Amino acid sequence: MPPLDAQLFDYTLPEHLVAQTPAARRDHSRLLVVDRATRSVSHHTFADLPRFLRAGDTLFRNNAAVLPARLRARRPTGGQVECFLLRPSETHPGQTWRCLIKPGKKLPVGATFAEATGAFHAEIVAREPDGSAYVRFHTVGDEPVPTLANRVGEIPLPPYILRPDAATRHQPHAAALNPDRARYQTVYANPARQVAVAAPTAGLHFTPELLATLSTQGIHYADLTLHVGLGTFKPITTATIEEHAIHRELYEIPVAAQRALFPPLPGRRIAVGTTSVRTVEDFLAHHAAPLDHPHLAEADIFIYPPRTFRGIDALITNFHQPRSTLLCLVSAFLTPGSTEGIAWLRDIYAEAIAREYRFFSYGDAMLIV
Repeated sequence: MPPLDAQLFDYTLPEHLVAQTPAARRDHSRLLVVDRATRSVSHHTFADLPRFLRAGDTLFRNNAAVLPARLRARRPTGGQVECFLLRPSETHPGQTWRCLIKPGKKLPVGATFAEATGAFHAEIVAREPDGSAYVRFHTVGDEPVPTLANRVGEIPLPPYILRPDAATRHQPHAAALNPDRARYQTVYANPARQVAVAAPTAGLHFTPELLATLSTQGIHYADLTLHVGLGTFKPITTATIEEHAIHRELYEIPVAAQRALFPPLPGRRIAVGTTSVRTVEDFLAHHAAPLDHPHLAEADIFIYPPRTFRGIDALITNFHQPRSTLLCLVSAFLTPGSTEGIAWLRDIYAEAIAREYRFFSYGDAMLIV
């Protein structure tokens, strides 16, 4: 098969359809349902989801919680610094994290910066070729970096969601002043799994009441954790899809979730979001049976047409950016084993645009069955 031209995954989106705020209520977002068997689409609200699921189905959910990863500080000269936490360092001692730093070129190894109220001061101890840096933090009373981030950090909204600086700052005990702090987080996010710098956005549409309704209906849940990184926003800039270097993300899949992937299966395996697909498909690419222990690994799987799927029967997902790896995954899922899903997805997106669906992280959802 010839390489896939990246332009196949491009489309034009009117700017006003980029959702800047979530729906008034999580499950009041719209839901476009794609039936692959009849090759048809229909239009609903997310609260209608129980109509399309049946007893025995299992929803695979990414329970990663979003870390308020953006820290602001100043250099000794007074210049502003933005430090974006990526993940703890595995090779450097102490409270050292891999970070993105702005302005990067003005902060070489050995440069220091500090938070205005004295919450921390930090030093750059190493640099990576990709522009990231290892930053060693010194905090009051050796406060752990995640605790520090929850206290003084900002929610790392995607770049297409525009906010005045003050609106993204943490407002202690004032959620009304910063609703993103609650809404850019799934209701089932595990506080002990605060490992994401971007929300698994397909899960943002669920409410506790909707989850309870599904449970009563006989729907099961299998939780896993994918450490969502900034690579999820990295566009494909190469001429062909195959040339793109896919990002890597750590994932954890407990024994219960592993077992839910293998026979006997009471119903369909439904992924809530592309992060759940990535976790499941990476695990099944290496394992033909459940393990007797939780599995921790790094996903480097790149899913694009004409990929087939081992472990997912249906998918709940949002509407994704042009030339994104997520768009590649969804087009592959529409018609596994062929490239026909590329053109079909373009048609589906054209209809969604014509009907003024809202796109991206705070936008509407799609169910593919």
